Amino acid sequence: MNRLAAMDAFVRVVDTGSFTGAARQLRIGQPAVSKIIAQLEESVGVKLLLRTTQGLAATEAGENFYEHARRSIEEADEAVLKARGVGAALTGRLRIGGAVTFSRLHVVPCLPKFLAMHPGLDIEVFLDDRNLDLVEAGIDVALRMGDLQDSSLTARKIGQGPRVVVGTPSYFETAGEPATPADLAAHQTVIYDQRGGGAVWNFTRGAAESTVTIRGRIRLTAAEGVREAVFAGMGLAITSEWMFAPELASGRVRRVLQDWQLPPIDLWAVFPTGRNTSMKARAFASFIEQELGPFPIR
Repeated sequence: MNRLAAMDAFVRVVDTGSFTGAARQLRIGQPAVSKIIAQLEESVGVKLLLRTTQGLAATEAGENFYEHARRSIEEADEAVLKARGVGAALTGRLRIGGAVTFSRLHVVPCLPKFLAMHPGLDIEVFLDDRNLDLVEAGIDVALRMGDLQDSSLTARKIGQGPRVVVGTPSYFETAGEPATPADLAAHQTVIYDQRGGGAVWNFTRGAAESTVTIRGRIRLTAAEGVREAVFAGMGLAITSEWMFAPELASGRVRRVLQDWQLPPIDLWAVFPTGRNTSMKARAFASFIEQELGPFPIR
């Protein structure tokens, strides 16, 4: 039995709460994980896991073993990376999570450069507008927008971007342009029905404030759908500037109410709790922060 590999499997079982979750992360069968844990328990001479109504949990001895095992794995990883040197530090597999549209427009195009910098690295990208459970999915770092709802997450703010009101030139030719936030009540709006979206918005201009409830005949839960609805002329959208960055640059969509400001949206690099942030995850977050630069994130 490879003791370090067995410890890694045990840590993953505790983190995910199941043999199945650990097997998914390790890319082996569930029976293989169960066998590894049984051999590990026989080797250390104590019961490390017990079954509960919620799944698997560590025993008291298992909790102590978990902390030492986790540190041993991290120290072993760090030792290998330091021995190889900074230039060859990033190796193995990096699993990244992010919203579909943001990742397609602003993350995936950066990956060739990051991979060229680290030829020993492979990347998996999980695209989902919902916030996935990082531990369950085995994600090393996720990029998330807006306010973080889970205060237990380990997160680092890596940017901030403006929100804008956008529409197509053809829509404005038909419906006219709003001159004030209050004018939005007379317009159809494509509503992004996710965190960072919604129907109620607070605009400011200097000391002036205007709170508006927009109306729309269509609500969507994915940014890709919002984009296509706007392109189809179904209405305006109040959205992050990143969502329409290429079209704003080309003129396919146009920004209005430019003298009014909306609350900006934050970009976070989020890391799973329970284990120290890997060097790969930290390096990727710093790389994306640098690559995105002042537009459209800051």
